[in-house]
Amino acid sequence: MELFKNIIDFIYYIFSDANFITFTLPNGFSIGIPLLAILLIPTGIYFTLKTKCLIVRFFPEMLRLTLEKKSSDEKGSLSGLQALIVSTATRVGMGNLLGVVAAIAFGGAGSVFWMWVTALLGTSTAYIEATLAQLHKEKDPLYGGFRGGPAQYLHALFAKANGKKKSVIAVLFAISGLLCWGGISQVIGNSVASDLTSTFNINPMYTAVALTVLCAFIVLRKNTTVKVLDIIVPVMAVLYFVATIIFMVINFRAIPGVFEQIFAEAFGLRPAVGGTLGAIISMGAQRGLFSNEAGSGSAPCAAAAADIDNPVKGGLLQAFGVFIDTIVICTCTAMLVLIANPVNSGDPAAMLNETMNFHMGYAGEVFMSVILFLFCVSTFLGVLFYARSNVSYLFGDNWTSQTLYKVFALVMLFFGCLTTTVDAWHLADIGIALMTVFNLMALFPMAKEPLKMLKEYKKTK
Repeated sequence: MELFKNIIDFIYYIFSDANFITFTLPNGFSIGIPLLAILLIPTGIYFTLKTKCLIVRFFPEMLRLTLEKKSSDEKGSLSGLQALIVSTATRVGMGNLLGVVAAIAFGGAGSVFWMWVTALLGTSTAYIEATLAQLHKEKDPLYGGFRGGPAQYLHALFAKANGKKKSVIAVLFAISGLLCWGGISQVIGNSVASDLTSTFNINPMYTAVALTVLCAFIVLRKNTTVKVLDIIVPVMAVLYFVATIIFMVINFRAIPGVFEQIFAEAFGLRPAVGGTLGAIISMGAQRGLFSNEAGSGSAPCAAAAADIDNPVKGGLLQAFGVFIDTIVICTCTAMLVLIANPVNSGDPAAMLNETMNFHMGYAGEVFMSVILFLFCVSTFLGVLFYARSNVSYLFGDNWTSQTLYKVFALVMLFFGCLTTTVDAWHLADIGIALMTVFNLMALFPMAKEPLKMLKEYKKTK
């Protein structure tokens, strides 16, 4: 058991903690870049250039596409907007709250700017992977509608031409995803139980039972997940966004100073409380990468389910999802924190509580508990939707394997409520890192068709 834990810790260090490249800058500053950032940031830059800054050119079209209905009456299929809601449910989670506060605590206000930059670059990557998912989607004989994702387009790249039933890379991606989402399930349970204990003094066992029963009632019923997400995600996103706007209006005199602080610290023009220029850039980039998940291969599992008449539309909607996650939701948290200017204790949870006390008093802590609960439940439902295509690729189309994985995730959720450790983050982070490595193996060699289709789509508009 100890050996297994040491192996997990080592892999986690390789992908998340170790700086593979370090740049030394004037005045003694240095920038350390972890492996995942080395993989995803150049990828984002490359596809941003190839799509000629997709997020700017197609932003009005992305907004228009959210209003389009399904292109057919296929039973069980999703509209483009519903697929966007599912992917947003998993992108928008506790990382948008505590993760952003941690970036500010350890990287300063300037990390918010680099978080924005990373997200804008990630929109083009999200377009490529989501369009590929649409191009290689399959009919779903169990749930109805369509399914797909990186496992399917990796199979098309490495195995289909040779007539093989399975691709080793696709299998490894599918396993990595299931491990990642199992780890996330435990983290979700831990986060909800810890918050409810802190705010309302609720026994973690009560939380474990209630949360597990609630989620089981939803996920063990056929096609209930998307219906619930259709309600939860818009409500929680709008509620949080509107609350942030209200607090910004109340504290409008502080807004210019907040933006000045962000830009001044982002370029080292003002010393940051959180750390050096290297820490600012590194924390902002990592927060952006782990929050919006562009390039990891998660969101394509939802993108493939969309019933739309052009794969480009699915890609543009998922690119818009990255914008919603980081530019909108993460920025909301950053503005709340920087306006309140809490004491930098190095404890993101304590800083977030102090922030909400500044804005609303004790009611602020209650409000944040409600938001965190909604964020976490929607994330759990979203990752189980993602898991459908991976489970099917590994074990075939049968209800037994689908149900067993749901039970596994529910067990992880239950025990996550009762543990005080966050070791599950290691499993989740390792899983998403491995997913990214395998996913990128397909994006570059298969990007030609999504890029060509984007040019043709632009001509028709």
